[in-house]
Amino acid sequence: MTLPRRGAGRAAPAAAGIASVALGAGLGELVAALLAPPASPFAVIGGGLIDLAPAWAKDAAIGLFGTGDKIALLVGIAVVALVLAAVAGVLESRRPPWGRIVILALAGVGAVVATFRPDASLIAWLPAAVAGVVGAVALACLLRLLGADRRTPLIPQDDDDAAAPEPRAAVDPWSSAGPIDRRRFFAWTGATAGTGILAVIGANLLQTGSRTVTAVREALRLPRAATTAPPVPATAEFGISGLTKVITPNDRFYRIDTALIVPQVSTADWSLRIHGLVEDEVTITWDDLVALPLEESITTLACVSNPVGGDLIGNAKWLGYPIRLLLERARPTADADMVLSRSIDGFTASTPLEALTDDRNAILAIGMNDAPLPLEHGFPVRMVVPGLYGYVSATKWVTELEVTRFDRARGYWTERGWSERGPIKLESRIDLPRHAQGLSAGDTVIAGVAWQQQVGVSRVEVQIDDGPWQDAELATAISDDTWVQWRMPWTATEGDHTVRCRATSKDGERQTSDRVPPAPDGATGWHEIYVPVF
Repeated sequence: MTLPRRGAGRAAPAAAGIASVALGAGLGELVAALLAPPASPFAVIGGGLIDLAPAWAKDAAIGLFGTGDKIALLVGIAVVALVLAAVAGVLESRRPPWGRIVILALAGVGAVVATFRPDASLIAWLPAAVAGVVGAVALACLLRLLGADRRTPLIPQDDDDAAAPEPRAAVDPWSSAGPIDRRRFFAWTGATAGTGILAVIGANLLQTGSRTVTAVREALRLPRAATTAPPVPATAEFGISGLTKVITPNDRFYRIDTALIVPQVSTADWSLRIHGLVEDEVTITWDDLVALPLEESITTLACVSNPVGGDLIGNAKWLGYPIRLLLERARPTADADMVLSRSIDGFTASTPLEALTDDRNAILAIGMNDAPLPLEHGFPVRMVVPGLYGYVSATKWVTELEVTRFDRARGYWTERGWSERGPIKLESRIDLPRHAQGLSAGDTVIAGVAWQQQVGVSRVEVQIDDGPWQDAELATAISDDTWVQWRMPWTATEGDHTVRCRATSKDGERQTSDRVPPAPDGATGWHEIYVPVF
């Protein structure tokens, strides 16, 4: 006697699991968009992974994906979630209720993580809880429709009946539904997944907090600067097509931070608290800040994760108030040597106290290139500190300055193995020609940028193949706190060529040829490109 096959295989339950989790995640995102944007399930999970990531993993992600690292992380989370959802569906079909337990357990972890995030609200747990409950219920309903756990008993036959036994229609132990209707099952599965996708789209369209803060920013008129930046010299720009502009447009400025969802902070809600090892604690509001005599300055910012020749660097005109003057109000104690800045989303940076109290243009910035700060660049207020990599100085959405000591506190990335102080290193980069760009033999130009904030660049040299180092022409630097363009004419000959550059600072330091990766305190080495000439 041959028994009919039991169960419904793996594909259908796996599809049910994926559709159920998609619906739960979509509704969780929708609830977050309406009630608690920072508690988006994807953002909570992603933020937790970023917080747990070791320095090498963060550096590898930026090296592979650049400023697309956050998109890559979200895609990775989605892929893992779909795999786990498929496993939960198969598990539920074979060992109920374990599939539902897996979904609820994952949601529970998300709810706990959301509750303990720095920017958590009282209902931060709700989106993850909704995602888990909806996912578990949807999985039960889809598998009930499928009848994946039914068994197929045989109709008793008389002993003298020689005919082969006929199977009776399977009975679903969860319901009195009839035999499996796969067409109806897959229609419901598709509708479930589609509803989840539509919910995610709706959540992105809603973003109530984002629209509100965007409207506030667009209506904002920056106050006039009491001290304006010197005009950019006409000779600061060579005007060569393809060469990096001396001022980086806001929409082209690199973005590296730990926020998967850009914090939405209105000017009406913003304030800054200065406390810790100070004689007088200071708190200022947005109205207090914009009433102060603001200053303009042009400063280059660079990310410590920038590899040799990388583009995680930009130059902008900033409007803000000197941090040293606010610290004068607070009066740091004699034993203080560090300021731990804190973002509204919990990120922290450890800045040497002297970098915020000397005469450099370290400011609380509210404007960027004659416009209010873009949301993704820290609106309404961020820090800009010349001469230091961003991970120890350029805190966005800043709300707190704690005056402390290096031996008592550590910043976000210092805890993950990066160095404490992070001074920007002397570097130069070739922009033209592009690496591996084919050229026609003849006259062309080699050009790029060089920088060392707080010191300045006095010389850039270029070497072609193993020939002598040749001096490039420097444009006029805006200041020692900005990068400078350079160029050198080249009569390119047929063949494959290697082009490299090196800079010398105003204090006589020559850029080292030692090639080291960004971790733990910034990359070094000569930028080198390969150029085929035909």
